[in-house]
Amino acid sequence: MTKDAESAREQEIAGWFGERAENTIETSCARVFLLGDSAFKVKRPVDFGFLDYSTLELRRWALERELVFNRAAAPDIYRTVRRLTRDRSGGIEIDGDGEIVEYALEMRRFDEQGVLAAQPWAIDDALEDALGRTVARFHAGAALRPQGGGVSALGYTIRSNANLLRGLAPRLGSLAVERLVAETDLALERLGPLLDARAAEGFARHCHGDLHLGNILIEGGRPILFDCIEFNDTLSEIDIQYDLAFLLMDLDFRRRRDAAGRVLNAYLDEAARSFGEGLWTGLAALPLMLSVRAAVRTHVWAYTGDDEAARAYLAVALEHLAPKPVSLVATGGLSGSGKSTFARVCAPGLGSAPGAVVLRTDEIRKRLWGVPSLERLPREAYTPEVSVRVYDQLFNDAALALKSGRSVVLDAVFMKPEERARAQALAAATDVAFQGVWLEAPPEVLRARVAARVNDASDADVAVLETQLARDTGEITWRKVDTVSAFEDEARALAETMG
Repeated sequence: MTKDAESAREQEIAGWFGERAENTIETSCARVFLLGDSAFKVKRPVDFGFLDYSTLELRRWALERELVFNRAAAPDIYRTVRRLTRDRSGGIEIDGDGEIVEYALEMRRFDEQGVLAAQPWAIDDALEDALGRTVARFHAGAALRPQGGGVSALGYTIRSNANLLRGLAPRLGSLAVERLVAETDLALERLGPLLDARAAEGFARHCHGDLHLGNILIEGGRPILFDCIEFNDTLSEIDIQYDLAFLLMDLDFRRRRDAAGRVLNAYLDEAARSFGEGLWTGLAALPLMLSVRAAVRTHVWAYTGDDEAARAYLAVALEHLAPKPVSLVATGGLSGSGKSTFARVCAPGLGSAPGAVVLRTDEIRKRLWGVPSLERLPREAYTPEVSVRVYDQLFNDAALALKSGRSVVLDAVFMKPEERARAQALAAATDVAFQGVWLEAPPEVLRARVAARVNDASDADVAVLETQLARDTGEITWRKVDTVSAFEDEARALAETMG
């Protein structure tokens, strides 16, 4: 069919749906028509090189793949592929017996305001945790693609970015574009062996591919990933960390570094149940992956005509490649003293975006026991022998993250002097700055906080606290912080000093 004929058919389909639809959403490669409780997506007859919908058969192929791929994460949204056919009068009907003129993907209609891009400021602690864990479980269940990922997959996007950005250089600034291209190439060369090793170790999988806030729906407090890439396997058969990087970059760019860091840490705790030490060593490639995602957004926005947004993304892409100091912060104190709050507030300001990895013994214990982070453990999970394993895992994960260039915050009671000494020794062994923080509050305040806790990974109750209060902690040489009054400013100040 000629281009003119394809265009005429596209307009006919748009007109037919337009007469019936309550609303139409248009993108460069598709139209979505909203009718009642359904949404019908029709691909446009375009060919962008990396995406080809230029024929009816290619559009059918793409829609059927979109249906299958998205059902993995959003089975309740994606329904079926419909045939648009000629009726006897020459008009159009759905799934008739006549000539097939187009295909449409039928989906369940949902509230557009439920998409995270419409409400990035509304992401709270619980949603951040749920989002990180949802993505981690999605990746753990994704099909292995050892031929994907590695230098080949990331290099494909990097080369594409370079070509597109150079074409836009007169508008975006030639010096900045060339600097980004050069620094990205150097980073890819340096990290190449790590990227290829990750592909061989199972970190290359069939991923979402387009995991930004515009493709995440929140319904009933539950994140739903939708609209994954189906048109180009090179863009979806990638490293799982590169898949996650789009979400982290998007949150960070929207000035929600706090949310990005919490998503990353929930992701790491959940993914550590399925993946080995490469989960931590691979963090060395995260700055490059964040930069590449920002560079993609640079040319996307430039081609929409928004040069201001494009230049902002270009600046962010360069910033992600700039080296940052690496540090280790250890937060200790009795149950209810505010360790997790201090760690959470401090972490975004430490090291490379989106901040430090927070390692919490309460979560590690649940992970080692093989239960969800909020499920209560039996008493035998708190024997001295188990606690030794928990602290060993804490320091092992921390060492790997630090060696990957990622700052770390340790969140543990650190009751014993030898545990505190071990944290300081780890910083010395990895040649990073160290700060120990001991959080304090009167016993009555600690009791009230512990008694009021809900939806928390800690199983400590008032009886556990009373046992802690009766124990001798030895000399505390760490910086002491009184948490009776607001102490978040002290956490931020510490991060600013070390970050």
